[in-house]
Amino acid sequence: MPSVDRLEDSRHVPDPGVPSPRGVLYPARLPTFDRLPAPDAVAQLVRWFWIPEWQIQPGRSSRQHLIAFPAYNLVVEPRTVGLAGPTTRSSYRDLTGTGWAVGALLLPAAVPHFAADPAALRDAYQPVDLPVLHERVCNAMLGPGDRQARHRHAVDAFAAWLAGTVPPPNREALLANAMVEAIDSDPAIRTVEDAAVRLRLSTRSLQRLASRYVGLPPSTMIRRRRLQEAAERLRTDPGTTLAAIAADLGYSDHAHLANEFRSVLGLTLSTYRRRVSPEAT
Repeated sequence: MPSVDRLEDSRHVPDPGVPSPRGVLYPARLPTFDRLPAPDAVAQLVRWFWIPEWQIQPGRSSRQHLIAFPAYNLVVEPRTVGLAGPTTRSSYRDLTGTGWAVGALLLPAAVPHFAADPAALRDAYQPVDLPVLHERVCNAMLGPGDRQARHRHAVDAFAAWLAGTVPPPNREALLANAMVEAIDSDPAIRTVEDAAVRLRLSTRSLQRLASRYVGLPPSTMIRRRRLQEAAERLRTDPGTTLAAIAADLGYSDHAHLANEFRSVLGLTLSTYRRRVSPEAT
């Protein structure tokens, strides 16, 4: 079974953003997904857990397109455990057959424990040898109970392993968590300077923090959030003009948004809007 959740350049990278509608380009195509909050014991290490399960008829497939969150994922699958680095472009995965995965969308504080150089896994997926984690999560996913019960048990097993394996984050690591939370949740942050002011850091310090704990520059993280928001607006508000979306998201003009959308996603704003209009209605 290939790794979840992208197929690009012959590499399989799990999806950091599937549980959030903001990161999914075509939500109507999703198979069954559960998104579960991180238990308190790992609330400083994991943003959320995500669990897809699918059964695709023989000879058919379901393509999942994503604008993934700029983050690391640790993912348990039936035959392996993998670590997926942050992505810099859109991605997709063709689901076939029957399968599942249990993924942890890692907060920056957890990243140094798994990746000495976070930038090294940018746009890449790497199998990791974690047999105890694999056994515990597989036992939960394959154990008795309905889907919700199995998923809760899998998250509890995953969280217990993380809590016993990853040391408590230090002050710098918690600052990195705060950086990601601010950039991802505050639409007023449109530049690196905005983020630095919000966190009371110099721009150079902010860039070092992002490099050490995310593997991407803060400017890329900000652009990713704005592109996710643009795609969501196109899906959910078909009456809004493209110029209004660009202005609301802080782009200098419609052309700037259009160029960035096309360079990352490989399609124009108007093409994407036409493709998702049945979903929007």
